[in-house]
Amino acid sequence: MDTVERRKHMKSGWLAIGACITMAIGTSPAMAADTGAMVEEAAATLEPNRYVWVDPGTSDPVTVVVSIPQQRAFVYRGEALVAASSVSTGRDGNETPIGIYPILQKNEVHKSNLYNDAPMPFMQRLTWDGIALHAGRNPGFPDSHGCVRLPGSFAKKLFAVTDLGSTVVVTDQYVEGRTLDPTLLLTDTMQANSDRLAAVMGY
Repeated sequence: MDTVERRKHMKSGWLAIGACITMAIGTSPAMAADTGAMVEEAAATLEPNRYVWVDPGTSDPVTVVVSIPQQRAFVYRGEALVAASSVSTGRDGNETPIGIYPILQKNEVHKSNLYNDAPMPFMQRLTWDGIALHAGRNPGFPDSHGCVRLPGSFAKKLFAVTDLGSTVVVTDQYVEGRTLDPTLLLTDTMQANSDRLAAVMGY
């Protein structure tokens, strides 16, 4: 099977409505890289309300990275990319704030305290002033009041693998690569300190 046919075959399998792939994979670096490559390729062409999920379910911690310009969420198990989804972040005037957040609260059945009891299934709170991950309308462009809306099936799966305190990064950068970029986990202060140290050390 040539490259074009392989990509068409992979895309057709991954991008079915509510796409979900569960794979029995090992934890070797080579297999993790292969898995990351598949997720990365699928993420590039995801349509609204679609996702890809190949999480092996190891004991490594889960980190979620939300890219506002890409309207994507990327899920890492340890350093390896294991899932990706389309998202809908905050629209103009209600932008989703960038930052590094711990999950503060989880509630499978939740209603908004701010917006007329609007349902927020599989809610994972990032701030106490109303920003959360949750299942919701996912048109493929910024449309929320500030939350990160996820496809329903993806939100359910993500809810099951995160813990209180799990890290969620919301960034205005494009996310690329099959492994977690450690600079995404640096606050502005940490990055400034790192830059100063590099200047002093000459590297």
